[in-house]
Amino acid sequence: MPEIKKVDCRGLACPRPVIETKKALESMDRGTVITVVDNDTARENVTLFARNTGHGVEVEKINGNYHIAITKGGTGETRNEQIKELTPAVYLVTSSQLGQGSPDLGQVLMKSLMVTLSEMDRPPGALLFLNTGVMLTCQGSPVLEQIKILASKGVEIISCGTCLEYYKLKDKLEAGRVGNMMEINGFMTDSTKVITIS
Repeated sequence: MPEIKKVDCRGLACPRPVIETKKALESMDRGTVITVVDNDTARENVTLFARNTGHGVEVEKINGNYHIAITKGGTGETRNEQIKELTPAVYLVTSSQLGQGSPDLGQVLMKSLMVTLSEMDRPPGALLFLNTGVMLTCQGSPVLEQIKILASKGVEIISCGTCLEYYKLKDKLEAGRVGNMMEINGFMTDSTKVITIS
């Protein structure tokens, strides 16, 4: 008989709700995990994780909290199926400029790199932005146009939610979407080639 497990993740910081949900799903052969969270970011992260791993997902808001029902064995495209469709290269961008010398030169080099990537016949599978790299996906970025071109070509553009919050940029995100460390790590470990830009 299918199991039903409830995981109370209210008050837990990212990425704990995803980790606790993952543990609960791994502990059962089939059934439903109901994860309860109290904020939009946790709801988005848990829902995305469940869909990326091929599970059915339903979300209901009850008394200000989100109840995310995840059915193990539900339909959906798995992360492995997604990765097969991506080009091998994943770019990890950890700085708003390229290189350690002159900041002005670093910005010029970063723009040159993004222009090059946007014009490639086979663009990267994903661009993952951490630390000051998240500034490149936000309002005022000198490479925003190129990043949007890459997104239009199907490149996953993911900015670290913790980094956006640290730099008070979450409301200024203009390209791609917010991700968490578990998802970013998943892209890096699933990819056959990770290129770090710092």
